[in-house]
Amino acid sequence: MSDISPLVKRSLVDQALERLRLRINNGTWTIGQRLPTEPELALELGISRNTVREAMRVLAFSGLIEIRQGDGSYLRAVVDPLDTMKALSRCSPEQARETRHILEVEAIGLAALRRTDDDLKALHEALGVSGSHYHGDLDSYIACDLVFHRRLVDAAHNPTLSELYRYFSSIVGAHLRQTLNITPRRQEVFDLHIELLNAVEQRDPELAKAISRKLINEP
Repeated sequence: MSDISPLVKRSLVDQALERLRLRINNGTWTIGQRLPTEPELALELGISRNTVREAMRVLAFSGLIEIRQGDGSYLRAVVDPLDTMKALSRCSPEQARETRHILEVEAIGLAALRRTDDDLKALHEALGVSGSHYHGDLDSYIACDLVFHRRLVDAAHNPTLSELYRYFSSIVGAHLRQTLNITPRRQEVFDLHIELLNAVEQRDPELAKAISRKLINEP
């Protein structure tokens, strides 16, 4: 009996997930709205509170809802980020490059206009760490470089762009792994990052965008 229970339990959770996802997809709740309580959902779906709780934890893990201790659960997204990541993983290098031009270049242009002194401090710090890894282990460098690029996008002060770029950054990392897999790495490529930060610091959006395009187009 004990061997069967987990399978039954998982099946009930899957059913609860399917019904909750259906409500999300149908627009029953809007982004930012507080969801019904666990007892209310359990009554509505005709299932136990424990099953509802486990289903809600899965939705929180996937990024669809946010569980706030002592406050309740809130709808965070209507598209499952895991599905988005699956779609992104299938894009070609050329599609990734095109998307970076559309998303990253324009965000960096805004960053040049909107950046704050705190943004600059964080960017200089990230670039310094990134530079110390440029000629070392590739994966370590890529991890540091992505922090720099995410902070650049964050400096645009547009939460939607920042969220989109975080989903897309894994594809950027894969692209960098292909283009930088050479030894020794060309110093001029890293120097473009320095020029890019200088353009953002000088509040020159057109120059920042031009340098960003050049970096993206690096073979």
